Amino acid sequence: MTIQAAQAKINLAHIIESKLGCPIRKASTVRVSQKSEDSYGPQGRPPLAYHVNSEDPILTRAQHRQQLLLVNQQQNIEAIMAMAMSFCPDVTCKGQPDSDWVERFIALCEDTSNESMQKLWAKILAGETVSPGTFSIKSLQTLKQMTQREADALQKCTAICGFNEKDNSHLILLGFYKKPSLFDLLRKGNKVSLNLGRAGISFPDILTLMDIGLVYRKEIESPALKAGHEMNLAFLTQRVILKSKSNDLVLSYYKFTQTGDELRKLINMPINKGYKNLLNTALDEEFDVTWHSKK
Repeated sequence: MTIQAAQAKINLAHIIESKLGCPIRKASTVRVSQKSEDSYGPQGRPPLAYHVNSEDPILTRAQHRQQLLLVNQQQNIEAIMAMAMSFCPDVTCKGQPDSDWVERFIALCEDTSNESMQKLWAKILAGETVSPGTFSIKSLQTLKQMTQREADALQKCTAICGFNEKDNSHLILLGFYKKPSLFDLLRKGNKVSLNLGRAGISFPDILTLMDIGLVYRKEIESPALKAGHEMNLAFLTQRVILKSKSNDLVLSYYKFTQTGDELRKLINMPINKGYKNLLNTALDEEFDVTWHSKK
């Protein structure tokens, strides 16, 4: 057995003991030949090579495991609520969160032991306390199923999404093209696209958010812009104004869903510098790109 294989077995044994409350051991020859209430397989099959090392009856072990689960859930809830207190600003709130919402929140967050994920839950509780109705049950259910990898993808994409005040939505700008005219039928083939990979954002990151319902799957296009028309996008600390230099320019982007908008609020990320440079370079030919610091 290699060192890596031995370490894997040791780790698995630790996981099992922490969840069952008792260790698991390799069965001796005598133990394997005995029939007991601890037999894992149906009658007629040989017992497994490993068994739980405990003299307690199976009912007692089940009760002990349940107690361990309750203790772990209580620890998770207390950690999340302690974090929520530290995140909650000392401001006037807009009423009390719905009591049913609070109960659902507790039921959905109690199995979260990862610290970074606990912080997201804590921010939700603090945000809902300040402004009830900010986070839907659907958002809570989505976060419940979210893995750390999916949370990381949301964080990366939050750093490249801008807020469009005109339609109150968050979007990831992908590029633009000019609508073809009778005199320029081939222009759409010259679409300018932002290479998000150069900003550290892979297409699988976008697909991940699509798969969990945070970003719409279909690429969306803006109405054709006329010369001098402006589009404003707000990022965490900066705002950009895109002013078209000619007629019939169409911007393309991915748009966050309502659930995506709600969960995106949990992450405060300044604009990705690589993405900002991409915007400046890709749009410069057809747009006046002006940046301002947000007050």
